[in-house]
Amino acid sequence: MKIKLIITVLFFINILSAQKIYFPKTAASDSAILEKSISNIASGIVGKYERAKKLDSIEKLFKLEILAGRFKKSITTIEKYRIAFANPKSACTKFINYEIYASAKDIEKNEKMTFPKAVEKAFNIKYATLPEKYSFRIAEVFNEDMPFQKNKLKKSLASLKTDSLTNALGIGLAVSYLDYKVSSGIQSKVTELLLLKDKERYNVESFDLKTRTGGNVTLIITRRKGSEQSLPVILTNNIYAGKYDYALGKRAVAYNYIGVVVNTRGKRDSKDDIEPFEHESQDLYDVIDWISKQPWCNGKVGMIGGSYLGFSQWGAVKKLHPALKTIVPQVSVGIGIDYPMTNNVFMSYMLQWISYVTNNNLTDESDFKNFTKWDSINKSWYKSGKSFRTLNSVKGQKDKIFQRWLDHPSYDEFWKNMVPYKNDFSKINIPVLTTTGFYDDDQLGAMYYFKEYYKYNKDSNHYLVMGPYDHGGAQSYGINELRGYNLDAVARINISDLAFSWFDYILKDGVKPELLKDKINVQIMDTNEWLHVPVLEKTHNSKLKFYLAKKKDEKLSLTKEKPTKGDFVKQTIDFKMRDDKDVYFKVSKQDSLNINNSLVYETEILDRDIIISGAFNAQLKAAINKKDMDITISLFQVKPDNKIFFLSDFLGRASYAEDREKRKLLNPGKVETIPVINSMFVSKKIPKGSRLIILLGINKTSAYQINYGSGKDVSDETIDDAKEPLEVKWYTDSYVEIPTIEK
Repeated sequence: MKIKLIITVLFFINILSAQKIYFPKTAASDSAILEKSISNIASGIVGKYERAKKLDSIEKLFKLEILAGRFKKSITTIEKYRIAFANPKSACTKFINYEIYASAKDIEKNEKMTFPKAVEKAFNIKYATLPEKYSFRIAEVFNEDMPFQKNKLKKSLASLKTDSLTNALGIGLAVSYLDYKVSSGIQSKVTELLLLKDKERYNVESFDLKTRTGGNVTLIITRRKGSEQSLPVILTNNIYAGKYDYALGKRAVAYNYIGVVVNTRGKRDSKDDIEPFEHESQDLYDVIDWISKQPWCNGKVGMIGGSYLGFSQWGAVKKLHPALKTIVPQVSVGIGIDYPMTNNVFMSYMLQWISYVTNNNLTDESDFKNFTKWDSINKSWYKSGKSFRTLNSVKGQKDKIFQRWLDHPSYDEFWKNMVPYKNDFSKINIPVLTTTGFYDDDQLGAMYYFKEYYKYNKDSNHYLVMGPYDHGGAQSYGINELRGYNLDAVARINISDLAFSWFDYILKDGVKPELLKDKINVQIMDTNEWLHVPVLEKTHNSKLKFYLAKKKDEKLSLTKEKPTKGDFVKQTIDFKMRDDKDVYFKVSKQDSLNINNSLVYETEILDRDIIISGAFNAQLKAAINKKDMDITISLFQVKPDNKIFFLSDFLGRASYAEDREKRKLLNPGKVETIPVINSMFVSKKIPKGSRLIILLGINKTSAYQINYGSGKDVSDETIDDAKEPLEVKWYTDSYVEIPTIEK
């Protein structure tokens, strides 16, 4: 009976998805027929989304409402989306282009006004309601690639073979049509109107500065129109030259500061070579020196920014200028630590990023966002078995920076010269506020600087804020849902508000931000509480130690008891095989894990609640038939409802496990102890009835270079170096330690 019911349900779903919508082929060549046909599609489908609760469905709803001519209703739905997405104040510019378009269409219809005039009126009405502190990036919303969108629509129309579409194809075509209509209809006009508003509100100047080491950089200074007051300056060093520069300046002004953005060498007006990361530690001293002597600066400078912009601040304090009073590095790239290599394993993404910032003097947005192209490049390289150095052999690709980075697989002087190193941290005598997230791609970098500062500076005045944020969220604001997790209410903070409250505290003798009750401030997921402790070691008070055991039935398990005999689990990886098939571990009927090249270890069901808080470490006992391997470890929670939740992971090269600065190859056939000490920090309540899963494996993916284990420079190894498959004996006295809070 149950099987019959499932078959009936699946049949019914297939019938729904296969329902046909009339769509005349002539619409592809007649704009009037196209508009009418799209409107008919939207009107026929929109009702199915009226009770939408998920974000993607709410987005479809307001887009279909616009196409169906329900303009006022669509504006209400857009606001509903913002409320579901995040604090609507923080998310005030989310889909603002569609809101202005819908408002303009409504005005055009009901007030008998030309569309350009209606756009102007709609824009002015909306602009007057926008909070300046949270709408500073509005110009970037109106920066869509119109030729790309037009081509996308043309391809969709050209693919039509009959006079009917499925529901799914109909919605896709309708949305593509609207996306193009919105960008082509209002983008140019709104950009023009925004420029006029900016001229009324801000005084923006640019200045070219030659540094003492021969560099040329461009500065953009933003001040409040009509204000002659000398104020502290908020400086950002930005390699992503473009509209973002003006947004950052406007944000500083909104919080009553002077905003200065400096583009790195070779960007914007500079004719220098573009050499990312290499000159900040030299140039920023001279930039700050120049700023501090300007009449609009009161002698105090603070720095802010995320990712590369976060790294830049650590570059600036390598040689600290007296006028620099504080830095707020957010999601900071740990150069040589987590980018362009993670624990000494280079990533394929580095080539995409290098192209993004070096293809021209601004940023190559269309090339960077061509994810199909980059995925194809990475997969082609992977299947070819060629050396990682050949990844940039694609036609027309510049390779100087890519090859230069690959020449430094150890954390050597090349990387050390860019940021403080060891005792350099002892000379940093200014307060610092770091923000990062459990799911921040650069968490390892942010935490490296934090830990090194405390290690070498006894008088460290360094605060840390970390929570359930990704790379974007930890430098902007907490959204309501991340990776399927609903954030606790206390985690939904605005990071810009926090940062500028910090600036007020340091630069204007204000009150310390309330959140900073101690040096370390961590939001524990699923508790609606923040943990405030004086040092990182106190983020936990106990550890769960699990051995990577093997039961009599050969099932792998995480056990608290140390196995009595020296047994092992054997794993074989054939690097020559490139037609990889995905392998899954079924957790429940609804959920499974991709376990390619990994072993699965799991605990028994937990009989009590626990709180995981910190970064796991491990001692792996292993013997291999080669000289090296790249290890992966992932930690998951299986919730009481059998849904999987990702907690933390690790990727690292075994030969650098003891020292990232010096490679120590493994001895084939010898049992070695490999420490794992640089995994991702996470803090979360794990309720009774859950269980934990650890995937232990070997990296073999197009996302990273392939370590064939020959002992040569991994960037130079090819599939010919693979020879026999890698054989790993993982000994059962290996263990993982997971930090916890015991109450």
